[in-house]
Order: sequence, then structure tokens, then C-alpha cells
Amino acid sequence: MMAAGADGWAGRGVRACLVWIAAAGLHAGAAAATAAGERPPNVLLIMADDQGAWDMQCYGATDLATPHLDALASRGVRFRQFYVGSSICSPSRACLMTGRYPQRAGLPTNAGKRGMPTEQITIAEMLGKAGYRTGLFGKWHLGEGEGERPNAQGFEEFLGHRGGCIDNYSHYFYWSGPNRHDLWRNDEEHFEPGIFFPEIVVREACRFLEAHREHPFFLYLPFNTPHYPMQAEQHFIEMYAAMQDANRQRYAAFVTSMDDKIGRVLGKLDELGLSRDTLVIFLSDNGHSVEDRAFGGGGSAGPYRGHKFTVWEGGLRLPCIVSWPGRIPRGEVRDQIVHAMDWLPTVADYCGVALPGHPIDGASIRTVIESPDAPSPHEALHWQVGERWAVRSGDWKLVRDGKQPHLSNLAADLAEATNLAEQHPDVVTRLAALHEAWAADTLAGTDKALFELKAGQVLSRPECPRGRGRSIPLQGDAPRSRSMARERSCPGWDCATRLVAPTCTPAGGG
Repeated sequence: MMAAGADGWAGRGVRACLVWIAAAGLHAGAAAATAAGERPPNVLLIMADDQGAWDMQCYGATDLATPHLDALASRGVRFRQFYVGSSICSPSRACLMTGRYPQRAGLPTNAGKRGMPTEQITIAEMLGKAGYRTGLFGKWHLGEGEGERPNAQGFEEFLGHRGGCIDNYSHYFYWSGPNRHDLWRNDEEHFEPGIFFPEIVVREACRFLEAHREHPFFLYLPFNTPHYPMQAEQHFIEMYAAMQDANRQRYAAFVTSMDDKIGRVLGKLDELGLSRDTLVIFLSDNGHSVEDRAFGGGGSAGPYRGHKFTVWEGGLRLPCIVSWPGRIPRGEVRDQIVHAMDWLPTVADYCGVALPGHPIDGASIRTVIESPDAPSPHEALHWQVGERWAVRSGDWKLVRDGKQPHLSNLAADLAEATNLAEQHPDVVTRLAALHEAWAADTLAGTDKALFELKAGQVLSRPECPRGRGRSIPLQGDAPRSRSMARERSCPGWDCATRLVAPTCTPAGGG
């Protein structure tokens, strides 16, 4: 990876050169695997939607059940310093799919009228070019326009919803504007009224596994749970009947419901004898929601500050597990700093396929997976959500969420409770310079219209939700709070004159 301070055309040129060198090495690896007669691994990528940082038993939760995900962790490697690309949905998914920061991937905010540009190269396109069968069942939320849909971004098969959320039984989007049906099989509208959407995901996943059991495949399952609307099945709700916190009860039931669906897909892998041939990756897209539409909360960030929409740890530092029985360590934990954008180059590394021919920001973490002593590939990591931004370098993290910078040392203060900016102005200056260099690099050539709104212009949808009871958390939320008591109306929808208001929920959900 380039030095932390590299920027401009020189930095991009160095990175592009490194990508081409890495691609040549992966070609050699593929050739060696072919010569040895080894089948390349299948890849099963599973994503949760708005699952909190602490909301699995193997990550610290004691009040909800996640037996299948805990079992997956026991068969593989669990990361304790894993970060996603954004604390909101679409940018996080764009980062995962492309191995690039959301800004470089062309989708720094939630998809609406505009989605991820078609020229971006996804994991599906990368593996499809190498002969993999590719399928996606679940939530897309990377664009609905021509060239932005799953079939145009490398997926041979798709059944799911294109936007940010749907009712799980009618498959309609109800949260702003006219109600609209949003269930599709490839590019054709698909109707299964009354069928629980996560069950559709499991059914299609199992069918795909049956159909492609003899051929290398990439299966992407972005579940739409535990994202609102909270619609867990009754028997999961009854599991938590004694729970006193009603919001936590709704949320816990939905997490356990999702865990059940994931367990059934993993069980199908076992049934077909594919588990030892399949690299399985699980992660969440961003921290738990505290939106009104999620009943104000229910998820937990544990010791971390923040949640969805924020650039504190609770919005970005999330569960992630990788498993490949017989090929990677079993039941181990990693404390190195890794990132969602690392999965594309890591998958390329394990599968022996060429990386995309353009610069990427991630790096293979194969050595990290295989050894607790391997160094992190990152000298610094960056995030920007509207006007909020953060940079982490080593144990230091600088957050700009308001007028004053907030500096934390995460080795001593996981909750980011104490602002050390006045005590360490040199660190603030250094990290702010890293952010400025990163922003100049990643925004070079990016359509600035994605970041800016003119007076009177509305983000993503023509309907402005002002006055409809939408609300957002105040800045400076309590470090360990699981729900937000103080909220105010969102002012950033129809009168923004600079960057998109960072805490607004786009009308398309997310």
C-alpha cells in the first residue's frame, strides 16, 4: 500500500503500478493452481443490514441468540478491528463490491436517482471474468438505473429489491412518496405477495447452490435484516417475551431470525459437501439504526460510541467472520486493523484471479487471516459521510463531527469519550493533513454533484420529508447509549447549500 501521506497524481500512479504488479502475481497463482489440478474456491459473501457492533454472542452480546454465526466464527477467523467503508448503506456496499473507498467508487451517499457508475468493477465482474457463476439474492441498493442494476454489474442471477428497504410480505416500499413495488427477478418485476422476503433469499440461495455445485461460484447474500421494518416471525418474537426493553426485543428477534436463515444456507453447503470448497465471509454494512422507523433503536454498539450515520466506532467498527474449513485457521481471533475494501483483493488472492485493471484502495489480508502476527496492510483509514469525516492512524483517531476536532487514543479509550485534541495538537495536525491528502486523491475525477446540493435542491427523491416526523440524533451522542432520547427535526433536506446533511435519512431508505 502507498505511504499514508501519498496524494495527487503521484500517489495514484504508485497505487496503479502496485495493482498491476499484484495482478500479475495473482495470474501466476492461478496458473499454479491450474497446474496442480485444484478447483478454485467458491465464495459465499453474506451481509447483514444495520446489525450493531455488539450484536452477536461471539462479539459480546449476552441477551440475544446467534448460534449459527457463533458456530461460523468457531470454524474460522473473527476480526475485532474490522471497519466498513461508510456508516450508511449504499456507500458501504459500493466499497465492499469494488475494493475502493466509496468516494472513488462514485457513490459517497445512498443510491437514489443516481447509483454506482457502471464502469466500476465489482467482485462479481472480477470472478465472472474468470469463469465463476454469479448470483445475488437479497438487497442491492447500489442503483436502479440503466447500467446500475445487478445484472449489469456482473451478476448472472438476481432476485431481490433494488432500493433500501421493503415490507417483507408485500414487497412494497412505503416510507415516502407513492407506494411502489420493489421485487425483481433479474430485470423483470416479480410478484410473490405474502411470502416472507428472507425466506425467498434462502430458497433462491439453496437453489443456486444445487444448480452450481459442480462449478466454482460467487454467491452474494445481502440480507435486509435486521433493518426496519422489524418483522421477525412470531416464534422468534416469543423467544424474547421476557425481555423488558421493547425496542431491544423487536431487534433481537429479527437478528435471531436472520441467524436462522444464514444457518440454513450454511447447512445446505454442508449437505452438498461444499463447505471445504467454499470461502465464507460474513459482515454487517454499518452500525445499528436509531431512526424512528427502527423504533429509535434496539441494537447495541457495546463499548463503542455512535451508531448508523456517525463516524464514531459504533457506526463503522463491526462484526466480520471468515471461514474456509481445512484451509484457514479455525476458532481464532485477529486484532489487526482491516477493512471491507480488503475483501475484493483477498478474494482475488485466494481464488487466483486477476485484480481489476484500475487502482483499488484495499489490500489482500490473506496473511492477516493466516497469522496473528502479520501486520495490518493499512497505515491509515478514512471515512466521510456528508460533512462528517474521520481518519484513523495506528491507535489515534480524529473525528470531525461539528466545529471542533475530536481526537481519541483507541488503545486507551474505545468509547472515544475523552477529547485529546488540546493535549496533542501535533497529532491533530498530522491526521488532518492525512485526511486532506486522501480527500484530494479520492475526489479527483469524481462528479462533485454527488457531494453538493444547491439551495432548494432535494437529495435522491423529489419528496421532502420535512414535517413528516423524521428525526435524527443530535451530535455528541452519549458514548454507550443504545437509544437516543434527544432528537430534532432534520434541516438538511430542502435547503442545503454545502455538503449533504450527514445525518439525514434519504427518502429511499438505507
